[in-house]
Amino acid sequence: MRIIPIASGKGGVGKSLVSANLAVAFAQAGQRVVLADLDLGASNLHLAIGEQAPKTGVGTFLNNTKSNLENAMIQTSIPNLRFLPGDTEIPGSANIKAFQRNALIKRLTKLDADILVIDLGAGSHQFILDVFLLSAHGIVVSAPTVTATLNAYVFLKNTVFRLMYSVFTRGTRAHDYLEKIRKDGTGLQKLYIPKILEGVKKIDKESYAKFKGKMDHFHPRLIMNMIEDPKDADVAMKIRRSSEEYLGLGIEHLGIIYRDTIQDTALSSRIPVVIYKPQAIISQAIFRIADKILQSDDDGDFVLNESDIENSFQEASVEAEVDFNNKMEYVEELLHSGVLTQGDLIETVKSQQFEIVKLKKENNFLKHTISKAISQGFKP
Repeated sequence: MRIIPIASGKGGVGKSLVSANLAVAFAQAGQRVVLADLDLGASNLHLAIGEQAPKTGVGTFLNNTKSNLENAMIQTSIPNLRFLPGDTEIPGSANIKAFQRNALIKRLTKLDADILVIDLGAGSHQFILDVFLLSAHGIVVSAPTVTATLNAYVFLKNTVFRLMYSVFTRGTRAHDYLEKIRKDGTGLQKLYIPKILEGVKKIDKESYAKFKGKMDHFHPRLIMNMIEDPKDADVAMKIRRSSEEYLGLGIEHLGIIYRDTIQDTALSSRIPVVIYKPQAIISQAIFRIADKILQSDDDGDFVLNESDIENSFQEASVEAEVDFNNKMEYVEELLHSGVLTQGDLIETVKSQQFEIVKLKKENNFLKHTISKAISQGFKP
């Protein structure tokens, strides 16, 4: 079974809609798919696939980890797609204990399916990181805003640290080294991963080699969602460069998805956008990403080389240009056909300008915060 965990550094970047519609695209391609809502504490993925509020789900299983997880699933109206609800009605499901986490992960990995798509919560909770690491090629969804890209990088950094601690177990010199750094006031988060590994290599070559082997096969994938312009796709390069330089991590770019109000219409209609309007640019982008995943070797045993990474980013850049041109051609067609009036177009432009102003304010605020932190002696 191919496991595809989907996460994001922050909320509001469209992660759940991407998860739901990718799962539908896989199912339409003939794959037996399970879509699991593990955004515990904020589960609402059933809305994106048009299902009623669930009575049972992951929360039910967590209350009795000896029960059959399959019983908490529902067969959706979409052929080949089963759904495992999160079940927000179970108190404390967002803060699960270690034995619950282990039981859930064990059952998830034994499900009878071709593909398991896991919609994770936003942020870097330990449970989220552990589930994300079930695959060597988990997906991180980001948006081109400064905060979204920064949080995507922070999520990747926390994932690498979680992987590091899983390899550098208690009793090893590598673990003692990490704990010494953590306790001496320097703080692990302020140090670059390659720098830490230099120290580990000197004192614990065995642990270093083990971690290096894990990292060589760990290549998370990036989806840049909610872009407005081809230039927005270039923001992904910032995440790539930071990941390579500061984390020693190579990431693959799966592609871009333009912002489109049709997804809001589809959501309010309780229909996945790839079914609601399969020919829409946003739907075609999701189908394109699904095809890339299906065509890739996702067994976790291959090493992604620099050429593969570079090609994935170049391809995403070209796709951003092509989709933008198609988007503009579609607007022209609507204008000429009379479906879209000039007044509608003006309102759309005004709305986009409002969004731009908001983003500029957000950007200026973040710059001010960073400048203030640096002036007070903070080092990234």
